[in-house]
Amino acid sequence: MRVVLTLSSDQTAVAAEARAAEAAGYDGIATGEHLFFHSPHPNGFVSLAAAAGATERIRLLSALTVVPLYPAALAAKLATTLDQVSGGRFDLGVGIGGEHPPEFVAAGVDVAERGARADEALELFRALWAGGPVDFAGRFTRVPGLTLDPGPVQPGGPPIWLGGRKPAAIRRAGRFGDVWMPYMYTPEQLARSLTEVREAAEAAGRDPAAVRGAVFCWGGVDDDPARARAQVVETVSAVYQQDFDPLADRYLLHGDPGRVAARIREYADAGAQTLVFSPVGEGTARAGIVDTFTSDVLPRVRAIS
Repeated sequence: MRVVLTLSSDQTAVAAEARAAEAAGYDGIATGEHLFFHSPHPNGFVSLAAAAGATERIRLLSALTVVPLYPAALAAKLATTLDQVSGGRFDLGVGIGGEHPPEFVAAGVDVAERGARADEALELFRALWAGGPVDFAGRFTRVPGLTLDPGPVQPGGPPIWLGGRKPAAIRRAGRFGDVWMPYMYTPEQLARSLTEVREAAEAAGRDPAAVRGAVFCWGGVDDDPARARAQVVETVSAVYQQDFDPLADRYLLHGDPGRVAARIREYADAGAQTLVFSPVGEGTARAGIVDTFTSDVLPRVRAIS
């Protein structure tokens, strides 16, 4: 099983964290973004560009880019530039946002249009990344016979990761996604919804097997399971402004190394080929979780076939 580690929000530590993750054997690093939110969120494109310059092998995932907040052609350009800067190591995770409507107000975007904007942007990305002139007339975007130059390093552009659980999100993932990556999902939900995504891919005329499964998990690991649980509940409750204690055992990854590894295996058995692990906390608390996960969990997870 492949494992991607999210970066902390400390932008002065991006290069060091990226190098450490690469040296430890992680397959990728990731960072999310919001324009405005309840907690610190840098811009993902900029952070991952810094990480690209500090590494050589590890892949770089935006998890997730709130695409409706960008002009679609600009987002395509930023993704292509990051693919160039990294030598073809970029994966574009696309989210539609909506959990914090004020950021849409600040961007001058109607939050009710976010799904339609994302669908149109994804269609444009594929067209621009295919190379050659693109004449595109959409509801939100007009491209009058223009070519994106330079193009992406990866043929067809960076792999697109999509999440979401609503019917529209399932259809979007089936139509455009190379990887489907939900969060706040149980293994049982993952298995059921991954089947639906692949059915949507087939309905869109794609090979359903071309859509790979992944899962994003907030997590904490400690030899003291109660402490690990408390850390995860505290952090995620603060981020989402709600009490996650009743949901922790269902949706959050926590416990001692053995328990955490066993839970990850359940996700793998459900169809997840990649785990995106987001350690909770900041500073030394987060560093301790990363160290324990790296030494005591990562080897077990990498052994899952």
